[in-house]
Amino acid sequence: MIWIVGNKGMLGTACESLFKKSNVNFVGTDEEIDITSLPALRSYAADNINEKLDWIINCAAYTAVDKAEKEEALAMKINGQGAGNLAEVAAAHRAKLIHISTDYVYDGTKKGAYRESDPVNPVNVYGRTKLAGESLVREKCREHIILRTAWLYGKNGKNFVYTMIRLLNERDKINVVDDQWGSPTYTKDLASCILHIIKKNSRKYGVYHFSNEGRITWFDLAYKIMELGREMGIVRKETTISPVTTDESPTPAKRPANSVLSKEKIKRELGIPIRDWEEALIEFLDHEK
Repeated sequence: MIWIVGNKGMLGTACESLFKKSNVNFVGTDEEIDITSLPALRSYAADNINEKLDWIINCAAYTAVDKAEKEEALAMKINGQGAGNLAEVAAAHRAKLIHISTDYVYDGTKKGAYRESDPVNPVNVYGRTKLAGESLVREKCREHIILRTAWLYGKNGKNFVYTMIRLLNERDKINVVDDQWGSPTYTKDLASCILHIIKKNSRKYGVYHFSNEGRITWFDLAYKIMELGREMGIVRKETTISPVTTDESPTPAKRPANSVLSKEKIKRELGIPIRDWEEALIEFLDHEK
C-alpha cells in the first residue's frame, strides 16, 4: 500500500493520476489530515490503512516562497515538523519514505550543476525550512529517499507556465529575469520517477536530484512558452518579453542565481530516464489546448 500525502497539490495529483493508470494500490490525503500533528497521522494510518504500508510519498509542503519570509514559523511547522512526523510514522510502520525537497537548499553561487554532495546553504526562509525537513527525515526514518527538484510546473496548481500564459494574454509587455538559471520540471515526469522507484522497490536510500534535462533562464522559459503558445493557439496576443536582472526585479525572498541540478546520480544509481525540458513543456502545453 502507498500513501500519497498532499494528493490535491500539483505533484500529488500527478502521482494520483499516474498510479491509477498503473493500477497501483494507494490512498491519498491532503489538508484533511494535519501533517503537523503526529497523533493525527498515527490515527489515520491505524484507522484507514489495513494493508501493509510500503511507501509514504510526501508531496505536502508550504510552497509560498515570498510569503514564507513573513510566515517562517508556519513554513517551518509544515516543511520541517510535518516532514519529521511523516518520517516517524513511516519508521513505525516499517515503510519507506519518499520526501520531496528543493533546489533552494543551495545558495546558487556554484558555476556548474549542483551535485547531491555539494554543501547546502539556503538563502531564504523557504529553503531553510525545506532543509530542516530533510534533516528530520534522515534522523527519524533510515529507509528514505529525498528527491530535490526545481522549477516545478503541472496541472492543478500555481506555477510559472500558467502565470506566463495568463500574462501573455493580458499584457503588451512583460519583464522576466534573465540571470537566474535552472531546469524546469514537469510534474508528470517527477511522478514517473517516483513510480519507477516504487516499482523497483529501491533500497538505495539517500538524496537524489530530479528535474528535466537542460539549462535555461526564466526569460528563456518565458520566451519558449510564448513561441509554443502562439503555435498552439494558447497565446492569442502580441506581447513583448524583455530580459531584466534580478536587481531590476526584486522579490521578498532572495532566489539562488543557479538552480541547475546534476542528475547523474539518479540516472546511475536508480536507472531513471530523464527527458529534455523542451520536450516535456511541449507535451504539457499540448494538453492545455
